[in-house]
Amino acid sequence: MSSRLGGVEATLRPHPASVGEARRLVREELARAGRDDLVETAELLVSEVVTNALVHAGTQISVRAWVLAVGLRVEVGDGSTQLPAPRHNSTLAGTGRGLRMLQQMVDRWGAQPSGEGKTVWFELDRGDREGAESVLDLSGLPEVDVVPGPDTLAVELRNVPLLIHVAWHQHAEALLREYLLHNLTDDDDLLALQAHAAASEAIGLMLEHFPDPGLGDDSDELMATATEPAVSSPKLVLPVSGDDVTNFKVLDETIDAAIALSDAGAFLNPPTQPEIRAFRRWVCREVAIQAVGGRASAWMDLADAAPPEVAPLPWASREVSESPTGQIAADDANRILAVSPPALAALGYDHEDELVGQRLVAIIPPRYRQAHLAGFTLFLANGRAPLLDRAVTVPGLCRDGSERLVELTIAAHRLADGRHVFVADLRLPEAVPDAASA
Repeated sequence: MSSRLGGVEATLRPHPASVGEARRLVREELARAGRDDLVETAELLVSEVVTNALVHAGTQISVRAWVLAVGLRVEVGDGSTQLPAPRHNSTLAGTGRGLRMLQQMVDRWGAQPSGEGKTVWFELDRGDREGAESVLDLSGLPEVDVVPGPDTLAVELRNVPLLIHVAWHQHAEALLREYLLHNLTDDDDLLALQAHAAASEAIGLMLEHFPDPGLGDDSDELMATATEPAVSSPKLVLPVSGDDVTNFKVLDETIDAAIALSDAGAFLNPPTQPEIRAFRRWVCREVAIQAVGGRASAWMDLADAAPPEVAPLPWASREVSESPTGQIAADDANRILAVSPPALAALGYDHEDELVGQRLVAIIPPRYRQAHLAGFTLFLANGRAPLLDRAVTVPGLCRDGSERLVELTIAAHRLADGRHVFVADLRLPEAVPDAASA
């Protein structure tokens, strides 16, 4: 598309009402050009792009739309310099819908720096998108390589748990959206949007600089590769500006406020593991402390932390605790509910009370714990379940600290109130040697 014929443009305030105003502008331009076939798709897409500008930038938004000989071009500008890019865990995400829709529904799209912000654009040639090829054109997008400068602080993060970061990101974005929707009132819309934008900028900075841990869906590959030390980074450096320090402070405070509402029952969020909560506090604390000259502190294992406090489940445990076969049951707080006598014997325990009430990490070797916590959180967040309903051979941690290979088949049972119980069938096949001799 090259020659512009007419067109409309406007500068919109950072307010939810601007989404409808952007749709109206695009609809009027298409009506003027006689391209009603593009209206439905164009309105949907401009709504998503403008909404992303609202929640991730919180600044004034410019919208330009015009129809050329073969179709429509729309440009949306905002005051954030963070360019959109496919995130390494986009296939796992319950959020990020706007970018995925662009990839799936447009003929071309891109983004580039513009003044003190950026412009995201897309082009539509036809309105019927059924069966359309997914196009991702990032050829015009410059590489973003932030080098610490004289006004940038190099925040050092040690022993970074990369899988915990993936799971935390899912949890944080979902929680922030719930909190934003909860706080969108006539009086506080702008403040809520600005807080969301600042928190999102901090999350985006982490996504740019944390390596991809390569979390796939193949169960055998996961068991072979999603273990320590491969899923942690000894040291990462975040290049943090003065504005970023403020953004991380807002992220910390906003997530704290959202969790308080979630714990009070305002949101229907699943229980949050201690590591997921602690990860955000740790990163934000490191930014704040190092910004005033403090020394870096490494991420610490929290295997001994208590499980989240949740209401008891309406579930009878006797079927597992009296089972003649090896079975272990846990709730959606990762807390062991019941263990059968054969399972106790396999792990070297005498009584069920020695395990009931503890977190599942008590029987998982340390090198697998990060993968377990990330997978557990991602299942509750978006249903990702590469290891459910299939037999996998894993090492179990026995009471005396030794390991024993067991074959597990885990099933998730959704209860009437939306909570989950997980039941694992455990066996010790004769063909599977002890972990010590493997």
